[in-house]
Amino acid sequence: MADEQLNTPTVDAHAIVNPSRRASPPALDIEHQRDVLARLKRIEGQLRGIRKMIEEPRLCIAILQQLAAAEAAIGRVSHVILKFHVEKCVPHSISQGSDEHTESLAELVDIVDRFSR
Repeated sequence: MADEQLNTPTVDAHAIVNPSRRASPPALDIEHQRDVLARLKRIEGQLRGIRKMIEEPRLCIAILQQLAAAEAAIGRVSHVILKFHVEKCVPHSISQGSDEHTESLAELVDIVDRFSR
């Protein structure tokens, strides 16, 4: 029975969702994951601090300054992930063929458009 479990084929999750993809696109590597998670933890702390400022209550200008700092920190997280996507994911999709190339560039244009608003 143990032999049966060892011979079970593995399934690529991307093949189920999108069977046209030949290889899984890259995900954030460990270094980028740690960086992004550390940034997000700091942002969570900033948001808890802002909530506390509102509960106390504090001056509106002080709250607005902290909100601007939190927004900037979120923007930096977005930049890190967008940069990784452009440097790793897009080239990977280009190497996979024309369909993936076209889809990847369309996704990139869409996300850049969202960030520019």
